[in-house]
Amino acid sequence: MSLHFKAISEDRPGPVWAGLFDLFWPSYRRWWASEGVFGRPTYRECRIAIATHMPEILPLYEELCELAGGGDSQARFLSFYCPPRYLSGCSQAIWQGDRPLLVRNYDYHPGAFDAILLATRWQGRRVIGMSDGMFGLIDGMNDAGLSLSLTFGGRREVGEGFGIPLILRYILQTCETLDDAAAVLQRVPCHMSYNVTVLDRQRRYFTAYLTPDRPSIISRVPVATNHQERVEWSSHARFTATVERQRFLLNRLTMHPETQDRFIGVFLRPPLYSTAFSSGFGTLYTAAYMPAEGKMQVWWPDHVWTHSLNDFHAGSQFILIPGAAPPPPPLMG
Repeated sequence: MSLHFKAISEDRPGPVWAGLFDLFWPSYRRWWASEGVFGRPTYRECRIAIATHMPEILPLYEELCELAGGGDSQARFLSFYCPPRYLSGCSQAIWQGDRPLLVRNYDYHPGAFDAILLATRWQGRRVIGMSDGMFGLIDGMNDAGLSLSLTFGGRREVGEGFGIPLILRYILQTCETLDDAAAVLQRVPCHMSYNVTVLDRQRRYFTAYLTPDRPSIISRVPVATNHQERVEWSSHARFTATVERQRFLLNRLTMHPETQDRFIGVFLRPPLYSTAFSSGFGTLYTAAYMPAEGKMQVWWPDHVWTHSLNDFHAGSQFILIPGAAPPPPPLMG
């Protein structure tokens, strides 16, 4: 199958964002209400959660809710507070060369993916990244020189907290330093376990292990796949080969000095690149963030798409995804 990726820029929330939200809302709502509308927090609970944990973006949240139509369900969905479960694969690593570079594979279901690269200047902060739910991000970079991405952390526990895409958006909207980002990741509750790798333009980095049931851990490791300090969900670990991918990446970082493009190319081949769509998810794209240059690239096996914070070009790409069959409507993101 092919996916239609779009690169969209709108400095302030406006008609472009609203039009895209309207387009995606039926699918979003089907997923968000898949466990019953009454299984999700109320609007009051969602607004209080954002006001308590992310007060700086409360005005932005309210503006987006109005643009989305001002409805109760839309507002509850946009809060990302206690959403249905997200499960995915993904691999990410910091290149050991002379320039800061974060590379990640996004492994997910092709039918539950925005395929929108969104450039914004919301609240005066320039941010570019892959959209999720039109408010959250699954990877991205800001004009302060922070770049970041996520992988699933390989644990089944679910708790009270936010979906990880909104936490990534919040970091890029409000943080300027690695310490700022670490503080957010230790303070803001996440509803499931995720690994977030953050890199700045001085090539300092960390990976945060987020969980809903114990304190977050800040680790200086340059690699994240789908487990944290140890494997805790054995069947998921075997299914996703998370240990094998981690060892492969650590081996590449320590044993194979290589150029930037060659390192990115590693993500476009097995064992990192996955075509296991028949089992639920495979690699939809590879992102490479270069925060010192304010540049990012989206890679596929036979194509690369380059963007920057200061020279962003709207457009679109039809990409043939190897091994991906036409997706059924997903019930779980």
